[in-house]
Amino acid sequence: MYLISSDVIRGYNDTIILYLLLDGPSYGYEISKKIKERSHEKYIIKETTLYSAFTRLEKNGYLESSYGTETNGKRRTYYTITKAGLEYYKEKCEEWDLTKNVVEQFIKKI
Repeated sequence: MYLISSDVIRGYNDTIILYLLLDGPSYGYEISKKIKERSHEKYIIKETTLYSAFTRLEKNGYLESSYGTETNGKRRTYYTITKAGLEYYKEKCEEWDLTKNVVEQFIKKI
């Protein structure tokens, strides 16, 4: 089974994270698990990559974080997409369409 190289997908980690937050707040482990599941285990995001993205997205105003307490008393950080994050997500989707169209001009199965 092939895995997607982190180099190939790096520019879209933020978009993937924002997409997963469209349905509501979530925390790191849950987002990581969803990425693994939805990609059928072809992409497994590294913890450092995920938390670096959270920091960058929050710094840019695309996410907000808050603390929640689980039943076992452990404190979790939950992330929520902001209005600016939604706009950024839409821009990245447009960029993806353009990127995909250009790359498809040069990548053909033979």
